Amino acid sequence: MLMEALEDLNLGDETIGVAPVGCSVFAYHYMDIDMQQAAHGRAPAVATGIKRVMPDKTVFTYQGDGDLAAIGTAETIHACNRGENITFIFINNGIYGMTGGQMAPTTLENMKSSTSPYGRDLKSMGHPLKMTELVANLNGVAYATRQAVHTPALVRKCKKAIVKAFKLQKENKGTTFVEIVTNCNSGWKMRPVQANEWLQKNMIPYYPLGDIKK
Repeated sequence: MLMEALEDLNLGDETIGVAPVGCSVFAYHYMDIDMQQAAHGRAPAVATGIKRVMPDKTVFTYQGDGDLAAIGTAETIHACNRGENITFIFINNGIYGMTGGQMAPTTLENMKSSTSPYGRDLKSMGHPLKMTELVANLNGVAYATRQAVHTPALVRKCKKAIVKAFKLQKENKGTTFVEIVTNCNSGWKMRPVQANEWLQKNMIPYYPLGDIKK
């Protein structure tokens, strides 16, 4: 879907993606474009450097919620606040997927993880973090949207959102931010169909889909 968007815009040869540690770490095996590895949480800083040195390139980060919303919160917020002309692709599955299924900032109330085996308790662990609403309040952000991909119709909508984000980047409008709410079958310990049903019933009400800032 991401690569289809780049192909539709004829941007593949001029695009650089930044993948940090986490589930996105092997992105360069699946995307036939220039990719740069980053330390955990540091993709926005790396992408900022690349874009400033090569402003004619299309630059994006591909980050999970543990990476973007926890370890890299500072880098995310400040890159967005500065209006760095890059695109964030933010994968929100409500858990640390690759590193052991720990609770992430996006983990829902009462949702179990390896570090919250009895479920997330709001009193002691805080509320799930809505990153897209958070960055949408920053003046440097030109576009902030939340999409999902668990039905064919939602895949099409998500692709349109990614295309829009890249177009705005080419127009030098500032930071664009695309959150994609998805599942983690292994981390949630569910079969794919069950995970999609759980996502629709539990994740989408808390993380409603659509453009937050357009």
